[in-house]
Amino acid sequence: MNAEETRLRSLEAVARLPLAESPLGRTIATTPTDIWNDSCAVNELEYAISFGATGATANPTIVTDVWRASPDTWHARVVELARQHPDWTEVELAWAIVGEMSVRGARLLEPVFEATGGRKGRLSMQTDPTLFGSAERMLLQAAGFVSLAPNVIVKFPATAAGLAAIEEATARGISVNVTVCFTVAQALAAADAIERGLDRRVAAGERIDDMGPVVTLMMGRIEDWLHVLTERDGIVADPTALPWAGVAIVKRAYALFRERRYRSRVLGAAIRHHYHWSQLIGGDVVITMPAAWQRRFNGSSVPVRTAIDDPVAPAVVDELLTHFPDFRAAYEPDGMAVAQFDSFGPTVRTLRTFISSYHDLLAVVRDAALPNPDVRRT
Repeated sequence: MNAEETRLRSLEAVARLPLAESPLGRTIATTPTDIWNDSCAVNELEYAISFGATGATANPTIVTDVWRASPDTWHARVVELARQHPDWTEVELAWAIVGEMSVRGARLLEPVFEATGGRKGRLSMQTDPTLFGSAERMLLQAAGFVSLAPNVIVKFPATAAGLAAIEEATARGISVNVTVCFTVAQALAAADAIERGLDRRVAAGERIDDMGPVVTLMMGRIEDWLHVLTERDGIVADPTALPWAGVAIVKRAYALFRERRYRSRVLGAAIRHHYHWSQLIGGDVVITMPAAWQRRFNGSSVPVRTAIDDPVAPAVVDELLTHFPDFRAAYEPDGMAVAQFDSFGPTVRTLRTFISSYHDLLAVVRDAALPNPDVRRT
């Protein structure tokens, strides 16, 4: 039997099992670790919920992918909205579509949200990535997001302005999901901002027990950056060390979150391989993963065992520290100052990707609202 036949048989076997008995189902049922669906697509979220997933997340890339999966549906919806609101710009039409996609997903998560008193069962909506330098404008958009559904959580970037917005949003009772975050220093700064916001809210006599803030570390994207540096700068490092970089950063951040008793949770994102799931099992963390990775993991034989406290081999960490100054900056708690967050390579790369995807969304909305007259319509 070749590798492809083995993979297909594994997938067939898991398809015959109750999904609660699958590896991801066991992860959720037997450990404190939660799984989120890394999309607001309804069909993908339904699959994730079937084995116990407790949340979902979206960003401009994901929203554009959801559109492309059902272009006729969203094209028709833009046409209808443009007819109802002839004074709306393509930006307003695009955010209306983002809102509708998000609300559809949020409804599926409401039972978990209600059962956990707001701690879980949330749908993430990301602020406009072009606003990463304006706390005030991100906060204004966040207020609109949370008015759409009770279980919306708002994504703010771990930029200098984003940290200010994170504290203020938290103080206003908005649960936040910190994104565009790759380093222990960023995660700690974001957690501190959340703590200040929660303390302000408590001092004002407001409740915080119904909030569920998370701080995302984009594991795969920091590893992507190390691969870029390897090629760009001609670095010769042990290639088996690179897949441990994101894991090592998350494990160190998680230990510090527990030590400092932060009230936010670590969230691992940007899945590239099974370490990004298997090495975090057992932690009071969230892992968000696309449906394709969920199905792959559920069809795997990777054992479900607590691994969050297993240290990354010192030799591996030393290899990364020796060859990659940017890994040192990402791994050490004081490796970066806030003033450096906005210019860090992975931050710039990710913002560029999100902004590009946002412009792609605007383009498809524009084509729906203003069809190209040079093209014959069918």
